[in-house]
Amino acid sequence: MIALIKTIQRILLIITLAIVLSVGFLFVQEPLVMSRLGGMLLGKKPGVQKIVMSGDGLSIKSNLGEKTINQQTLNEAIAYARETKSHALLVFHQGELQLEEYFPGYDKKTLSDTNSMHKTILAILIGIAIDQGFIGNVDESASNYLSEWAKDERMQITIKQLLQQSSGIRYPPFSFNPTGEWMKFMNGDDTQNIALNQPLEKTPNSEFAYNGINPQNLGLLLERATKTSYSDYLSENLWRYMKDDAFVILDSEKHATTRMFCCLDATARDLLRIGLLILNKGKLGDSRIVSETWIREMITPSDLNPNYGYLTWLGTKYQENRIYNNKSSATGFHSEPFVDEDIIFLDGFGGQRAYIIPSKDLVIIRTGAIVWDWDDAKLPNTISKGVN
Repeated sequence: MIALIKTIQRILLIITLAIVLSVGFLFVQEPLVMSRLGGMLLGKKPGVQKIVMSGDGLSIKSNLGEKTINQQTLNEAIAYARETKSHALLVFHQGELQLEEYFPGYDKKTLSDTNSMHKTILAILIGIAIDQGFIGNVDESASNYLSEWAKDERMQITIKQLLQQSSGIRYPPFSFNPTGEWMKFMNGDDTQNIALNQPLEKTPNSEFAYNGINPQNLGLLLERATKTSYSDYLSENLWRYMKDDAFVILDSEKHATTRMFCCLDATARDLLRIGLLILNKGKLGDSRIVSETWIREMITPSDLNPNYGYLTWLGTKYQENRIYNNKSSATGFHSEPFVDEDIIFLDGFGGQRAYIIPSKDLVIIRTGAIVWDWDDAKLPNTISKGVN
């Protein structure tokens, strides 16, 4: 028995030494990525935070009288939100906030990481830049602004293809390897260099492939077209209509590149304002933020994916497991078809969501803990069925 215990102890010691040596080797290979990964375990951001200044913000009216949505329905939605460790659940219907629920430890001033919801906000900014004349139109070659692409086959890629995730440009597949390209793109200090130097992998407009490379290059295109940093353009043209300051993440002090495919921290109420902007076809209150034409284009199904417009998800066709790209096994789960076929939604990793249903004059916001098996049908269908 004593011999067995000693053998087990030796095995555990060998395993521990192997882990320590492996981690040490990775630290030597990629010290920044490894330190940032370690920091993330402690709640730190994988980069440098930069403030996005807000303004007065559209006033949001709360319903103090009889609800326009069945109370039992709202209770079911709250129960699901609590079950999935949500931070906030907001339901806006017919011009009033019918539900504003914050869970223990969170309130209306809490900033949540929106993850890929940021992509749709970037699409709105591209529309604003077109309205302002900085960008000609979506059928332009992206190489008109990304000169690095002007002398190779990437000159075929249009702005529209970047918006519809159909550019054909190579993108690194997900990997836990800290020395791999995906991890460097997500957590390294030179995000733009990785994005800008991806080669063409497929013929443009031949395959839908949801990834971060397309929006990151779109963000650079926006900066070059407007000659303005991303965070400043976001603040001056969109976030000044919000109520609370937000934060974006820069890859480093040296390169100061915003991660524009993810990593915007904002309050649930301001995410609601983004939803209302889409619901109201480019307006917030009396302010025209972006043209109605642009919002219509954003929510028009693309040729290669009926459930995707311009960096924005749609509920046009039922898919139980919504595919992101062919390099990943990850899917978006839908337990049943959407009740409302005109639903539009912002999809942030792990269940960060904004659901917009124009036919019901309804916007739903959920932020919270990462949920690996998030059910995209649950909240919008439950609430939609309860509309009085």
